[in-house]
Amino acid sequence: MPPRTSSPAARTPFAFVQSVMTAYTRRGMDAADALEKAQIAPDAQGRWPARVSSLQFERLCAAAMQELDDEALGWFSRPLPWGSYGMLARASISAPNLRVALRRWCRHHGLLTRDVVLTLDERGDANGTASVTVHEQRDMGPLREFALISLLRNVHGLSCWLVDSHIPLRAAEFPVPRPPHADVYGPLFPGPVRFGEPPRAALRFDVAYLDLPLRRDDAALAQMLRRALPIMVLPYRRDRLLALRVGQLLRHDPAHGTESLAAALSLSPRTLQRQLAAEGTSLQALKDEARRERAIELLQRSQRPIKQVALAAGFRNEKSFIRAFRGWTGLAPGDVRRAGPARAGQHADPVPDTGRDDGAVAGSN
Repeated sequence: MPPRTSSPAARTPFAFVQSVMTAYTRRGMDAADALEKAQIAPDAQGRWPARVSSLQFERLCAAAMQELDDEALGWFSRPLPWGSYGMLARASISAPNLRVALRRWCRHHGLLTRDVVLTLDERGDANGTASVTVHEQRDMGPLREFALISLLRNVHGLSCWLVDSHIPLRAAEFPVPRPPHADVYGPLFPGPVRFGEPPRAALRFDVAYLDLPLRRDDAALAQMLRRALPIMVLPYRRDRLLALRVGQLLRHDPAHGTESLAAALSLSPRTLQRQLAAEGTSLQALKDEARRERAIELLQRSQRPIKQVALAAGFRNEKSFIRAFRGWTGLAPGDVRRAGPARAGQHADPVPDTGRDDGAVAGSN
């Protein structure tokens, strides 16, 4: 019978529950006890719920991992005994930064199984993109989708937890057809999700996150491992590189406004402002910095008229630009052009944030 309709709070698709049940079937075991612990059951007509809550699924996985003594839940040719992924986390916790931690995770995962090989590629591209890729060495059959989503969600969730930062994804790629429950991927993988075409499952993100230091210790790890599944499911909110990313967007287009920046970062305008304040800065201060850098670069490296420099730096007119530029540097734009880099750098501190944007292009606040 088709699955019955579930409550609004139930977001985990039954397909994932079915994968756990398949792991039991492959081992010749009954999943009834684990399903009962998770309070997952068919209705009187024998219909299973279309979706279950995250807490129900957490309880199901916890029971299944212990009963099957397999933290991989049947994905691989041999079980990964209870505590395997905890061992990988302990091997990574002493790393100085996320780069080393992920290298260790990928290398040590190969000691547990060769059915998949995880690699960290930080060579990047023109956009400075790093990636963690899953190279499949065997056919995982009907458990393939659940295995790939779990492997990458584990990597992403643990990475965010280790550096105590939301790590937005430039892409999450899955070499499987778009499933009927594709809507659950968005909350699990914050960024564009692609199905079908990519040859391998992979996460792609800004390479700068690899330089973040780890902010957890052994005591925090021990506490987390007592209930690890939530960090693999619930997205982090704090982004320790948010100011850097906003600055990059503003340098590319100084006329960006709050709405367009928030949309580009998959945040609400209110959340963007609040998280920047938590980092000790503001959108106005970052705008001033980006405009100042752009203006000084154009003054020193081009012969554009001052009016054109003002427009390129995000100002409506030359007068407002000159006023702001004097506040930033203590000099007039023409003085900086004549003096060259040395003198411009002497007064390059941004003005304090006033909450105003005098003379900026319309819509840039």
